[in-house]
Amino acid sequence: MNAQQTRILVVDDEQPIRKLLRAGLSTQGYAIIDAPNGRTALAEMTNDAPDLVVLDLGLPDIPGQDLLKRWRTEGSTVPIVILSSRTDEAGIVEALDLGADDYVTKPFGVNELIARIRVALRHRLQQQGEKPVFQTGALSVDLVRRIVKVEGQEVKLSPKEYDILRALVQHAGKVLTHNFLMKQVWGEVQDVQYLRVYVRQLRQKIEPDPEQPHYIRTETGVGYRLREAD
Repeated sequence: MNAQQTRILVVDDEQPIRKLLRAGLSTQGYAIIDAPNGRTALAEMTNDAPDLVVLDLGLPDIPGQDLLKRWRTEGSTVPIVILSSRTDEAGIVEALDLGADDYVTKPFGVNELIARIRVALRHRLQQQGEKPVFQTGALSVDLVRRIVKVEGQEVKLSPKEYDILRALVQHAGKVLTHNFLMKQVWGEVQDVQYLRVYVRQLRQKIEPDPEQPHYIRTETGVGYRLREAD
């Protein structure tokens, strides 16, 4: 998707933030649509759906989570990047579980948001054609033959470790919540400590330094994010 053809709906009740995002995103070639509240956002989505939505959770009329739930229930697959306060971990987790693609916390840097937008757009385009071999740095995962290598050497993973890594690979660059990963691997939500134990074991096998992860990054209070493909 070419940035010059990409329309982004910015939904935020704070005019300075909308102004900041319009200026910052416009320099990247994106076309920006403003919505100061939930009602305007609903109208914009109905009239002419954008290519991506930047959505503030703390709107004055309709909670961002309610907008998100409505759009996903109606079948919209438009990528949605959440804006949230740094202390609202519960709201972030809820939004991600409802179908948001990613998030940034306020205060944020425009460059950070642009990076999240690019990942969300790229991931949505790639969903129809999953690549058989994933490569990032020295880590490679063959999704067809179920072979994992680090520095060209095969690494033996347990079935659960592989299932966790596969889920992360399929959504590389995106944060996955604890609940999402547990449902993917166990089919239901378990004690999050089970997940942490397996992620710790996985890091021991694939990370250059498990204490300072390079590939599987922790999103505190939310979940995990795998480094993007090269």
